[in-house]
Amino acid sequence: MKTFWGYKRPDGKSGVRNHVLILPASMCASDVTRMVASQVKNTVTFNNQLGCSQIPKDQQYIMDVMAGYAANPNIYGTVIVSLGCENCQMDLVEAAIRKRTNKPLAKFIIQQEGGTIRTVEKATRAAMKMVQEASLLKREECPISDLIVATECGGSDPTSGLAANILVGEMSDRLVEVGATSILSETTEFIGAEHILAARAKDETVKNRIYEIIRRYEEHIRLAGDDIRKGNPAPGNIAGGITTLEEKSLGCIHKGGHSIINEVLEYAEEPTEKGLVIMDTPGNDMSSIAGMVAGGAQIVVFTSGRGAATGHPIAPVIKITGNRETYARMEDNIDIDASPIIFEPGSLPRLGDILMKEVFDVAEGKMTKAEILNFMETAVVRLCNFV
Repeated sequence: MKTFWGYKRPDGKSGVRNHVLILPASMCASDVTRMVASQVKNTVTFNNQLGCSQIPKDQQYIMDVMAGYAANPNIYGTVIVSLGCENCQMDLVEAAIRKRTNKPLAKFIIQQEGGTIRTVEKATRAAMKMVQEASLLKREECPISDLIVATECGGSDPTSGLAANILVGEMSDRLVEVGATSILSETTEFIGAEHILAARAKDETVKNRIYEIIRRYEEHIRLAGDDIRKGNPAPGNIAGGITTLEEKSLGCIHKGGHSIINEVLEYAEEPTEKGLVIMDTPGNDMSSIAGMVAGGAQIVVFTSGRGAATGHPIAPVIKITGNRETYARMEDNIDIDASPIIFEPGSLPRLGDILMKEVFDVAEGKMTKAEILNFMETAVVRLCNFV
């Protein structure tokens, strides 16, 4: 598995999907982008609830996500729509995207185009043209080193740490061995297990960064007068049998397998190293996934003991459970049952083969259940309230 068949982009990256992104620059443009995307096949959009009335740090987060979404290899080109008076001004959004990629771009400002109806018409025509151009692309053989796989867990129960996350860790190690990149995320769920990750850092710089992002996260919550442990584990985690955040963390970090950790990324930052990397993200599934997709991940592998329907507009999400009862109840939403790891000793290598085949099948066009059912939740991290 040294190559996969994907879409080569002019910026040198390789995508596993060939979407056109209809990008709302703020909450005030989200309804317009929804209207455009509903009219044009093979386009994707999302409900941007940010982009205005934010402090500079929070504005930078959404700017990084928007630029990262447009630059994601699964996107052929982007149609940006803004209202015109938001903090995330069109020129800022365009410049942020241009800094990351040279792919096709079109832009429309509602206040300048003469309102929503005229903007929808013009943006729809631009999207149609871009989709038609994208349809001419054929899949080509791409190096496995171009593949970035994001890993996430949500709705965890004890089977997550005993089976599903173990399986994802097996996948992660195998991807690293063949030269791909695997992202381990959810900083809040490193707490209590950070020393284990730090021991696997490639050098002192990476080791110190692991401790730094955890200290920074805990301090931020303390400054707000609260404690992470009041919200994590969540009620569903506790009902499923997880008792403490530290217990949850010990299960979470299994998704990183046993490989050396080569880099620690800021939220939505693109990796500069191959192999296993960490991204500083929240434990919240949708905002964590958003950061990794903005960082360039073409595929997301998501585990859930309790069950989840999570998808994403840009990257296909492969869902795994280690709970056979959850798989029986939610087979329509779960792609792989990892429970044999618990009940069938020695089954990990076989299930590792199955998951690796699934990742490459999805990379080459197989649709995940979340894609088929059109699940595309997204959220973006932020530090504080609107201003």
